[in-house]
Amino acid sequence: MKKLLLGVGVLALIGGAAYYYKFVMSERVIYEVEDVDRPKIDIPENPTMSAYFGDLHVHTRNSFDAFITGTRTTADDAYRFAKGEAIDNGAGDQIKISGPPLDFYGVTDHGEYMGVIAAMDPRTSRDPLRKTATAKSIFGLGGGSRDDRMNAFMHIGTTIVTGEEIEDIYDREFIDSAWAFNVNAAEKHYEPGTFTTFAAYEYTQMNIIGEIDDNLGATNLHRNVVFRDKAPKRLFSTLDSTNPEDLWAWMNGVRNDGMDVLAIPHNSNGSNGQMFATAMTNGDAFTQEYAVNRMVNEPIVEMTQIKGTSETHPLLSPEDEFADHELYEILVGMPTEADKVPGSFVRQSLAIGMRFEEELGVNPYQFGFIGSSDTHVSAPSLSEEEHFGKFSHDLELTNRGSVPPDGAKEWSNSEADETDLIFISGGQYGASGLAGVWAEANTREHLFDAMRRKETFATSGPRSKARFFAGDYPLHDVYDDYFDLKSLYADGVPMGGNITGGESSPTFVAWAVQDPSGTPLQRMQIIKVWSEGDQNMEAIYDVACSGGALPDPVTNRCPDNGSSVDLSTCATTAGSGSAELKAMWQDPSYQQGQRVAYYVRAIENPKCRWSTWDAVRNGTPPNPDMKATVTDRVWTSAIWVQ
Repeated sequence: MKKLLLGVGVLALIGGAAYYYKFVMSERVIYEVEDVDRPKIDIPENPTMSAYFGDLHVHTRNSFDAFITGTRTTADDAYRFAKGEAIDNGAGDQIKISGPPLDFYGVTDHGEYMGVIAAMDPRTSRDPLRKTATAKSIFGLGGGSRDDRMNAFMHIGTTIVTGEEIEDIYDREFIDSAWAFNVNAAEKHYEPGTFTTFAAYEYTQMNIIGEIDDNLGATNLHRNVVFRDKAPKRLFSTLDSTNPEDLWAWMNGVRNDGMDVLAIPHNSNGSNGQMFATAMTNGDAFTQEYAVNRMVNEPIVEMTQIKGTSETHPLLSPEDEFADHELYEILVGMPTEADKVPGSFVRQSLAIGMRFEEELGVNPYQFGFIGSSDTHVSAPSLSEEEHFGKFSHDLELTNRGSVPPDGAKEWSNSEADETDLIFISGGQYGASGLAGVWAEANTREHLFDAMRRKETFATSGPRSKARFFAGDYPLHDVYDDYFDLKSLYADGVPMGGNITGGESSPTFVAWAVQDPSGTPLQRMQIIKVWSEGDQNMEAIYDVACSGGALPDPVTNRCPDNGSSVDLSTCATTAGSGSAELKAMWQDPSYQQGQRVAYYVRAIENPKCRWSTWDAVRNGTPPNPDMKATVTDRVWTSAIWVQ
């Protein structure tokens, strides 16, 4: 429902757009979270699970940084995009999803000042917030310049970091209304069995590097907070507390009120070693209570998105030739380079968690994997060829850094103007990521429960699928009729699960299939993670090769499959690339009693990165400072052998 504040008159939609606020003369309408009772619908369930694809990291005009950079679409528009409709990217370009509609979606606008910046803009708003001193300093009488927006972003962002709100725009009733609008939009677009929406928002925690006045950037400790179904009327942001342990305490209280909720950390690659630290927020040693609390509230992590992939880093995994996938080497929104890689990546943190389990009896980092986009135009860009970027102005080639500046036809003696690149980091952005969930049906309850049990997978954008099981299975050729899902569930555990190790290695069953409209697979790997003393250990085994080839018994690597990319046209040669890969495998270096985590990574043949597509269309060579090709991939959550 909504209630009228101060005044009566005719309701009018500004510019005909479905913006979250309507105006009554010079005042506002405040929305409230609607309590909807849905009729029970008999939805068929698949006991061996179906794969569903979605995005749980989406920003609209209600996010302070999205509005400042041009986004004008709402949560309603975002859900329409996910269902296959075209929307405006904020710069006058129509964008539409690459591939079929998604199965689930969650708008995650920043909780801090949600909706406030849009209401401050005197060019489009008649809300009282437009009259505040902060609004006038940002927009001025003639509208805000790009520098004004930059300064506003920095000033507002600083208060989000410190938790010291800007008094004249910290209007909690208005923020509650913006949150209610997003919650109600999710309710409006929820179609159980067909399209699932989640009420969600982003908790935007950051820690300053150096002193605030130094402006050296901040570490990323953001979380997306997702509700299973019902959502509270008021969210918890860094303006309530910048300590994530206080967020978890609030979540525990919400859960006690009957509303299940989880938080999803993201961009640990930009945390400068802090996302997966080895001490609590106050610097004290981990306790068992802390470890339990963290896993109750953060069972999965977003390990790939527009701002890079957080699986691992070449400095941490020098023997992994695929460790350099879409690295994001700077702090979020700043030119400062992230220089601390331990504690920033998920693979090594799996080992750290098992080390703490030995000490505490609980693993604080026993998380599953998903991907998502972090789009700031209400829409994920899932295609290298049709990549439209993170912000509304990312389609401008001067912002992307993918073609020589000033109309040049080659890169020699050309120096790009990095003014825009410093802010939007356009060249380092990848073509998004997706969350994959194995669930009985496409409903909030089934998808959320699957995320809680970690039966999830991540992709770097394509609709590739992967499954992973471990158990006391008899060894078979997995291409015969033994690959029976009922038996795999009955006699073992799926990804996200625990299994007790015996005298010999469990039998692992891995499966991956390419995006039906995408690029063939070149190999499927099982990655093993453990610790020895204070050392994080890993081993990588290629367990299935395209074309039926066998891995080298010494290197455990597949042979080159003959695929190639023509960088002048972006045409590809598939070689022996496969649409599907399967493997049944036992660990040749298994040691009884050792705590180990295993997960699957399946890698596609190479193809042109979006920046190379730009260059081909521009008739110029690819930027030599950017990777010319990309090998997209899919990762399963791990299985832990206890």
